[in-house]
Amino acid sequence: MGEGEDLIMVIHPIKPVYDKNSKILILGSFPSVKSREEGFFYGHKQNRFWKVISGIFEEEEPESIEEKKSLLIRNKIALWDVIQSCDIVGSSDSSISNVVPNDLSIILSTADIKAIYVNGKTAHKYYKKYTEPVIKRSAICLPSTSPANAAWSMEKLLSAWKIIKRH
Repeated sequence: MGEGEDLIMVIHPIKPVYDKNSKILILGSFPSVKSREEGFFYGHKQNRFWKVISGIFEEEEPESIEEKKSLLIRNKIALWDVIQSCDIVGSSDSSISNVVPNDLSIILSTADIKAIYVNGKTAHKYYKKYTEPVIKRSAICLPSTSPANAAWSMEKLLSAWKIIKRH
């Protein structure tokens, strides 16, 4: 914990992105401080999520929230997070406790989701613990697009994430 940072209970402020044509569900763990401030997923400029998704589908990298939503919907991607609320210090995944998972049934009852992917090990850990036992579907863990995952170059991320195009 950084100086002066407290463990606080935070409720997920961002609505899921999906429609009835969504085939792929990508779940992160919980939005960072930057994402919560921006009001949309992967708001931190160093996070490579939008670069990776636009790169895989050979599209222009989206700038605005509307462009990001359009990119996802156009490519049949639903996007949300595993955690609905938790106690967290800033954006520190390692500080997450008192987890309440998101109810994925709103997406799963609307769209014919063919595959579920999680963005990184933290999302995978919480998915396996809280979500998989409820929905009885496993998720494929992809390498995190977070700047903290510096061991993965953009090229390696694109190569690993290409699997989502199969659906």
